[in-house]
This record gives sequence, C-alpha cells and structure tokens, in this order.
Amino acid sequence: MGADREGGARRRPLRAVAYAACGVVLLGGCASMPDSGDLRDVESTPRQDTEVRVFAMPPRDNAPPAEILQGFLEALTSDDPQYVTARQYLTGEAARDWRPEESTTVLANGPDTRPDRTTGHEADTFAFMLTGSQMARVDRQQSYAPLGGQYSQPVHLTRNKKNGQWRIDVVPQGVVMGQSDFQRNYVSVNKYYFASNTGAETAGTPVTAVADPVYVRRRVDAMTQMVRSVLEGPTHWLQPVVRSSFPTGTALRDGVTALAPDDQNKLTVPLNEKASRAGRRQCGEMATQLLFTLRNLTPTVDAVALQRADGSTLCTLDEEGAEEVATRGSVKRPEYLYFLDDRHRLVRIAGGSSGTQADPVPGALGEGVQKFRSAAVSWDERTAAAVGYDKRSLFVGSLVAGGALGNAVVQSGGKTEDDRLTPPSWDARGDLWIADRDPARPRLMVLEHGTGAPLEVRVPGLDGRIDAVRVAADGVRIALVVEHKDGKKSLLIGRIERDDRSGDRPVVSVLELRSAAPELEDVTTMSWAGDSRLVVAGREQEGVQTMRYVQVDGSTPEGPAPAALTGVQSIAASEDEQLPLVAYSEDGIVRMPAGAQWQKVVKDGSAPVYPG
Repeated sequence: MGADREGGARRRPLRAVAYAACGVVLLGGCASMPDSGDLRDVESTPRQDTEVRVFAMPPRDNAPPAEILQGFLEALTSDDPQYVTARQYLTGEAARDWRPEESTTVLANGPDTRPDRTTGHEADTFAFMLTGSQMARVDRQQSYAPLGGQYSQPVHLTRNKKNGQWRIDVVPQGVVMGQSDFQRNYVSVNKYYFASNTGAETAGTPVTAVADPVYVRRRVDAMTQMVRSVLEGPTHWLQPVVRSSFPTGTALRDGVTALAPDDQNKLTVPLNEKASRAGRRQCGEMATQLLFTLRNLTPTVDAVALQRADGSTLCTLDEEGAEEVATRGSVKRPEYLYFLDDRHRLVRIAGGSSGTQADPVPGALGEGVQKFRSAAVSWDERTAAAVGYDKRSLFVGSLVAGGALGNAVVQSGGKTEDDRLTPPSWDARGDLWIADRDPARPRLMVLEHGTGAPLEVRVPGLDGRIDAVRVAADGVRIALVVEHKDGKKSLLIGRIERDDRSGDRPVVSVLELRSAAPELEDVTTMSWAGDSRLVVAGREQEGVQTMRYVQVDGSTPEGPAPAALTGVQSIAASEDEQLPLVAYSEDGIVRMPAGAQWQKVVKDGSAPVYPG
C-alpha cells in the first residue's frame, strides 16, 4: 500500500493472531486473545499460505481520517467473503450503495492516499485522492484485462455529529489493491464451455471444450464461486463462439450457500428447476463443464453429481466419462515431435522420448526432394503442411508412405524472404492457417481441410502486419505476432468467428484482438502451452531477451518461468503440459522436460513443432 499522510499521521502498525486449528488471521489487532498460539507481526501482504485466512479489524474509536481510509483499504485485501468489515468504515448509506463485486482494479504498488486540498475542508469533512499506476482490471464477470495509465479516484469522509466518529461517505465502486495483494488474494481458474463454431457435431463424437479463464478470490470458497461462474455463462469476449449446456436460468438451488466434495472426492451440485428436465447427454455435458473446471481449480475432485430441484440425482460423471463427452487441448497427447533436419526435410521423434534419433516422416515431406523452412502437422498427425525454403510456396502432403507432393497451394509475391509466408498452423477442424507478409498484399488465409483456394480472413482493427500464426487446439482462439510500423512485434489473441449464411463458403473473421504479453516490448516467437496459456520469447523494455508463460487474458500464470535460453528463434509447446518444451536456438534444437534444464536434441535442425 502507498504511504498515508494527514498532518504527519502514520498508518497504525499491523498485528496478527494466527489460529492454527481454524486458519484465521486478524489484521489490525484482535478482539480477544487466543488460549494458545503465537502472537507475531505480519507483513501487510502475507506470504501465500493455503491454511491461513486473513481478516481485517473494524475501525477503532476516534480514529482519524487517514487511519479510517487505510483500514478500509486493508479490509479490501482480507478474506472476508461479503466485505462486512470493510463496510464498517463506511457511512450507512455508502455501505448500502457500495458494490465491491463490480470490479477489482490492480495497481502496480497499491493505492497511494493523498489529502485532496482542492475541495476545501470543513471541520467535519475530509477528502483524499486514491492514485496509482494501473496494471489490470477484473470486471463483474471476473474477466481479467491489462490496463495502463494512472488511477485517480476521490474518497470523501465525514464525521458523525452524534458520536464524533469519522466514516467514508464517498467511495469508488469496486475494489482496488496492489499487484502483490492481488496475487495473494486471487487465483486464475479456467472454466469450460463448448465450441460452437467448429462445424456440425456428430452424435457420439466428443465435443470441443474451450477454456474461459477468470479470477476468483482464492480463500473465499473458490469452489462454490467457480460453480456459480460456470452457471452464469461465458465471459463477453468468448460468448459469441461457445455454448453452455446448462439451460438458461440454471442456478444453485435456493438456500445452497457452499459446496464441498464428500470423502469420496465427489461433489454434489444441487440445481434449481431450470435444469431438472435435462436429458442424459445434456446432463453429461453439464457435468463435464463443471468437472473440467473444478479439476483445474483442484485435482482432488474426482466426480460430479448433479441434482434436480427435488433432490433426486440427475446424473453423475467421473473424469473418464468426461473425456468421452468432450476433448480439450490439454488431454490431446501428441504422438510425435516434428522438426526440420540438416537436409531441410520433415522428421519426427516420439513425443515423450528422451532420445535424439529422428526419422523422416512418411511421404514426400520427408524425402528431401523439396527443401522446407517451416512446417505444421495436423492434430490427427495424418497430414502436414510445409513452407518452401525460400518462403514463397506452401505445400500440403499426407504422412503416409508413397504420398506425393502436389503443387503449391499458396504462393507469395513478396520480394524478400521476410516479406513472404509465415509458418503454417492447423486448427481443430482440420483447416490450415497461414499469413502472407507481402507488403503489397498482406493477408491472413485459411484453407478448409488444407485444400482448395484459400479464404482470406477478415481481421478488423489489425494495426500492423502478421508475423506468426498459431491456432489453439479448440479452434476458437488464434494467437498472432503482429509487427507494427515501428518494427516492434506484439502478441495478440483473437476470436475466430465463421458466418456460413452467405453461401457455399463461410466468411471467416478474427475479432476483438487483445494483448496477451503487454510487458514484452518486442515478441520473437510463441506457442500454445495449455488450454489458456502460451509460452512466449521476447524482449523486455530494458532490452533483455526473456522467455515466459502468459495467459490469453494478458495476466501472468502462477509458477516459474522457463529457464533462460540464449538466441531463441522458435518455440514448440504442447497443450499437454507434461510434454517437454522445445526450442530452436543458437545451440540447435533443445528441449526442457518438466522440472529439468534445457537438453540438446540435435545441433543441426530447426523449426520444431508439435501437432497444431
């Protein structure tokens, strides 16, 4: 938190009482002393501890305005589910009107509180300005978005004429806190819906699950929060391309306030009347949405049981059953890792292998007659696409022995290699994506099923030229490295929409581009590395090259970044996070298994890719 000042007043020191049995910490003092346990000082931002919950103390009698404001700000970072203590710092009317669930604004170093001398002060009023550098905002749907610029909001206090106590009567809607407090208080969780833009669904065929990351308060019954969030529907950005199997209006049964799994790790979810008539397949999809979501929050939930409004069981589903209902990127385990060898032909190594022996792929792409600069392999690993060595032509071939290589399916008219084709990428439908960097005709294209004339994809709002393309396993989201007029490159995530109403061929668009790596000044390369996570290499503002994981919403996921690697030119990651991260650098092709360091695969090789 920023330092508070009012005529030299200092913020009161924080004290904490830790209850080991019930896991409670009180900030600012305690109402009564425990019979046992330690009394100790704590930081204003305690270290993460899943066994500890933090609660603020109410305002003390005759506290001055600066202390009232500081106590309120501290209460915003507590684990009080309904912010009951925070409301005690407000007047009765302000407490009724304040909506903490409206948003959470994240500042770099917490809000600085400065007396506002511009408004003038009467004896029984006092004004402050809350200021700081904005980092992000979490909206009412719990969706995260990076922010820049300065935060500045007024806070006004008044003194009660009857009891002389200062209280806040004007307060910004929502919650504001520093980045470190946000990281301690909130956790990112993927909730899941089903792709609605990937073609007609076939009975008995698994549907495609799509991750929709949101932030919830980690120690305020996150499990119940996530169930409610799934039932309320997808976030606005994702909603146009996904569907929920829960009937409109589905909610938890009246009176249900908290959910917890039983001793068999099964979570029972009582639903209202809206869901009571769901059929077997629909109920299976509903349970799959919840199970995928809850296992992303905690792996200890093994099954979900949905109940009708009358308490009878609608259906029960375990993890094996969920994977029969839906597929998602993180459970698609690739059979091979692919790259180009020293003869510029496409070769492969077993996906989970620790060996270095690579074999040419079956078919013309592995014969070496045609040299390639980059390649992509379809999700079913039956077809591959490769860009010729001069980056002018795109070829598609089957990965079967004796398969022939036909004519180029796309050609660029760019005058130099850097003005020609990007590496290609396959989506979940089996469509092939590629961009042409020709300054005279820059375009993003998709080839339906990898064949035929390419469709030019609309990308409204694109400011620059596409330098790299990677489609997510769900076929709903696309990652683009975009080169801007100043030569710098940024990582943007777009939503893929298809409109089939106009005739035989759909109109394909990439909409609502948003930054996924706002802290990187110049992006070199990227790859999907999870259902809502990417790995990206690039240059920070200080000019240092770095490699890190980022979320599609622009936030930074928990956990360590990949180990440093010099001269990274391309990265390959699987959405199955158990498979090694692979890169092409000045040391050749290297890989990093989970929990290990970088290991050399081959010195003379380039352009590593997993399927996709």
